[in-house]
Amino acid sequence: MRIVFLGTGTSQGIPVIGSSHPVCLSDDPKDTRFRVSVLVQWEGHNFVIDCGPDFRQQMLRNPIDSLDAILFTHEHSDHTAGLDDVRPFYFRQGDVPLFAHQRVLDALKRRYDYIFTDGEKYPGVPTLSTHAITKDRTFDVMGKQVVPIEAMHADLPILGFRLGGFTYLTDVKTISVTEMEKLKGTEVLVINALRHESHRSHLNLNEALDIITELQPKKAYLTHISALLGFHEEVSKTLPKNVFLAYDNLVVDL
Repeated sequence: MRIVFLGTGTSQGIPVIGSSHPVCLSDDPKDTRFRVSVLVQWEGHNFVIDCGPDFRQQMLRNPIDSLDAILFTHEHSDHTAGLDDVRPFYFRQGDVPLFAHQRVLDALKRRYDYIFTDGEKYPGVPTLSTHAITKDRTFDVMGKQVVPIEAMHADLPILGFRLGGFTYLTDVKTISVTEMEKLKGTEVLVINALRHESHRSHLNLNEALDIITELQPKKAYLTHISALLGFHEEVSKTLPKNVFLAYDNLVVDL
């Protein structure tokens, strides 16, 4: 299984429009971050976790011939605003399956009512098949069993996903003891680390490191990073030996 980090930035991306923050002015390409998403590949299959506003550019930088599914963590714009750009895949292959909590599917149907309409569609609108998932039941994506993990994004329940030894979590602030049990034995963990200072709805760096210390994965990658965390190279030097800052286009083979 191969993981491609399509985006590793926070909701505004890096650089932030109009920002004079030093990280936003950095010449290091690792400090330029699209909105957060990953591509998961195995045996010719492709699916993405989240489909944000940078999806088109992410696909042009990491071209694939087919898209077997999209898994959504939650309904916020930085995770869903690229949905219309799945059209080229639909034109080639037909329906693209979506997997998300029913609340998220309902939000997508409101936002993209022209896609999910029961009436006559405008020519060129994609057809997307929807599959409601919950934290309590595993589901199958092209032969891979996916374990949903519920976490809290402030007061909003969201889902992370585990596939074998790989776990992907983003926009997490807290995880219950019950859901933490699902993470035990994870070999490669991806988890958000927004900045150094505390935040009401995201883990900061120390909080993310505490979870990593508890789970003891072989490797952990930090994502959903803001400019306030600092320069990629400088922060990387301060991390434990099994913890890495993810960056756009990073490829991890499991």
